[in-house]
Amino acid sequence: MARLNELPFVKGHGTGNDFVVLPDVDGRLDLTPEQVRWLCDRRKGIGADGVLRVVRTEHEPEFAEFAPVAEYFMDHRNADGSTAEMCGNGARVFVRYLAATGLTTDNETVIATRGGLRSVTIESDRSITIDMGKATTTRMRALPIVAVGDRTWSATGVLVPNPHAVAFVDSLDDAGDLRQAPDVTPGGLFPDGVNVEFAVLRADRHVAMRVHERGVGETLSCGTGACAVAWAARRQFEPGLEGESTWVVEVPGGTLRITETAEGAMLLNGPADLVARGTVLLPL
Repeated sequence: MARLNELPFVKGHGTGNDFVVLPDVDGRLDLTPEQVRWLCDRRKGIGADGVLRVVRTEHEPEFAEFAPVAEYFMDHRNADGSTAEMCGNGARVFVRYLAATGLTTDNETVIATRGGLRSVTIESDRSITIDMGKATTTRMRALPIVAVGDRTWSATGVLVPNPHAVAFVDSLDDAGDLRQAPDVTPGGLFPDGVNVEFAVLRADRHVAMRVHERGVGETLSCGTGACAVAWAARRQFEPGLEGESTWVVEVPGGTLRITETAEGAMLLNGPADLVARGTVLLPL
């Protein structure tokens, strides 16, 4: 594929988790990890927690089979240039872009991601709900232990499908400086890296969290992380798991609502905003 130098972009965020959106509907852009890192650099590039490439699913050979169901594929890259299975905040920004540019005109749509197909609803209040699928712990062979300095906490390993280690603490200050990744043991439990969430219970079905995202650092929000925290909090603090349950999750950048349906699907609801557009000159 040809490498294009001058590209249009849109900047957007979901509860402060910000992204550079690159339209590439015909799949012509060969985006390198170095270019992603440059785009996300807050001093030398545009600045963001990640990049979202908008491409028609038919142009992504690995996912082309999903094209009859999902017209668009969300190619999500972390700030360090690596790929991720899914991004809940990014998915809302992605769909906001599709709607704002007329690439979709329906309030309900389906997008393709590396984590599978995701159903999306644009609500009447302009918030966006993403069906994140079921959270699981099926690949966890041991309980993760999270360490910051000389303090340790037993954590819950959750896949949404991104890997997460959720630790409940007395205060969010216990997380310390999350620019560096907390230690998570035993080694090899998360071979592709892990997002680490520190959470506190605020009230009934109401938690607050901070997060270190793999490949990024501390972010103002993490959609899959909020789902992981709500899933773990329900099992720790809510008696019984029958029926539907909705949790409010405070993140530094705002508030998200997570509903676990009776069937086990995690529904992530929150805002998504587009804030700027322009043209960027990518380094070749």
